[in-house]
Amino acid sequence: MARMPTYFISHGGGPWPWMPDMAAHLEPLARSLAAMPGEIGARPEAVLMISGHWETDAFAVMHSARPKMVYDYHGFPPHTYEITYAAPGAPALAEQVAGLIAGAGLPTRLDDAVGYDHGTFVPMALMYPQADMPLFQVSLRHGYDPVAHMALGRALAPLRDQGVLIVGSGLSYHNLAQFGPRARVPSVAFDTWLNDALALPPEERSAAILNWEAAPYARACHAQEDHLAPLFAALGAAEQEAATRVYHQSEIFGGVTASSFRFG
Repeated sequence: MARMPTYFISHGGGPWPWMPDMAAHLEPLARSLAAMPGEIGARPEAVLMISGHWETDAFAVMHSARPKMVYDYHGFPPHTYEITYAAPGAPALAEQVAGLIAGAGLPTRLDDAVGYDHGTFVPMALMYPQADMPLFQVSLRHGYDPVAHMALGRALAPLRDQGVLIVGSGLSYHNLAQFGPRARVPSVAFDTWLNDALALPPEERSAAILNWEAAPYARACHAQEDHLAPLFAALGAAEQEAATRVYHQSEIFGGVTASSFRFG
């Protein structure tokens, strides 16, 4: 099995693929997600998703064999609360992952109750629409410490040689109070910085990302960095490998610029 790449993806807004107007607006994002299996070139054994929509006091690991659906969005049409993505979980892999995380000195636990949130099932429905790919999640940890989340990625890195695809699912711009035209200048500046930072040599790149708050408009783009923290883990799991921007779109939701990246 060839080594899997890792990804940091911008996953869009709410249940957008099931809403025609939003789906048309985000068609470039849909294309980029649908293209991922071809980019990878081999079918993964499983997908491990680190979503900006699940955080706990530890790096919890989804352990259920049949995770439920979590409709963690509000104000959308009734049909979007009936979406199903019935992918199987990966309990044995989850136990291995908890061991890797604990072995790195990081707090962890298995979670048998949590289900697939929209940061997970939305992109997966476009990547693997048959829902036959084993899928499980690792949570963020409260506080979003970039050093700890990059250490999480380093701990998970051996999974790549077992055919596990690691995906950090967030958004390169996420400030719900400043969508629309007010997002235009901050999101362009931060997106430009992020693309440039990820093109640096590995040691400089890691240092730049760990110090992300020094980026232009950093806190205007991420007042709370729950949607940026998945990047720390995706990068930590492929720290020495080149980054490729695989999605870039401007004027999203009236002013947002956002990107996604592959490592390796």
